[in-house]
Amino acid sequence: MKTLNQVHLSGLRAVEAVGRLGSVKAAADMLGVTVGAVSQQIQKTEAKLGVQLFERKNRLLVPTPYLQAMQPHLTSGISSFSTAVAITQRGREDALTISVAPVFAGKWLVWHLKHFNKLQPGIRVRVEATVDLADPNTSDVDLCIRVGHGPYPDVNAEKLLNQRVFPVCSPALAEQIKRPEDIGKLPIIRDPGQMFTWKTWLDLFDLDESILQDGPSFSDGSLCMDAAIAGQGVFLAWETLAVYAVNSGQVIAPFPERPATGLGYWLISGKNVPRTRAKDAFGSWLTSELQRSIGRPKGSDVAPAQRQGPD
Repeated sequence: MKTLNQVHLSGLRAVEAVGRLGSVKAAADMLGVTVGAVSQQIQKTEAKLGVQLFERKNRLLVPTPYLQAMQPHLTSGISSFSTAVAITQRGREDALTISVAPVFAGKWLVWHLKHFNKLQPGIRVRVEATVDLADPNTSDVDLCIRVGHGPYPDVNAEKLLNQRVFPVCSPALAEQIKRPEDIGKLPIIRDPGQMFTWKTWLDLFDLDESILQDGPSFSDGSLCMDAAIAGQGVFLAWETLAVYAVNSGQVIAPFPERPATGLGYWLISGKNVPRTRAKDAFGSWLTSELQRSIGRPKGSDVAPAQRQGPD
């Protein structure tokens, strides 16, 4: 019976990568080695195990039933090893890994992180822009920025800001909007995945969603924002998504009202993971920078003025 100490880890990594990615070349690129090296590792591992893991068909490697049974265990095991190595980097005072949704990363964080770098030049920040929810208790992620209702179990969660929304459109379209009901005369840009609806804003004026016209639809809030900048219609945006475009004059917010959606921005960290100076510094900066960038006094939840000055 074969045991783990009879099989090289590098061989198992090669087998796992080819089985998961479906290509020797893709596995070689991921592992940072040559295609020939991956092929050799597979052959050696098959010889050590005494079973065939891949069938060779027209220069393709097709997993056999042996590998199909092994694959989930291999992937889980390699992932655990990777996490174990990454954990050794946690708790460092000079580095942070931040997990954040791509829209927030692209439309807010990338424009403001320079201010943190200037304040804390000794702290290196790595941003993971992903929709996957990382677990800061077990992964190499130090902090997560998420939007939701909360509270979140088994983690430390600090509410940073209530999410507020308001219509935005290009300057040319804004000239056609004098009253809230005028929005019903223009195309509406929609994101089907949004966790709120136009009702949040329309209720302030006793208006119904039935007044809204059709318009372009995009599966990403960032694309919706770009469509609004391009003059394709009116988009109901949230503050952190729209702040740069509003400040730069790319879009206009025709009305000052910004109702809360019931969602909030949260800073999440591991419950049993030590605090560090880097985490504390980033959390403090993030809270104040969010408030500053959208024009709200710290600790305030009052809707800011219609137009904001340059950031």
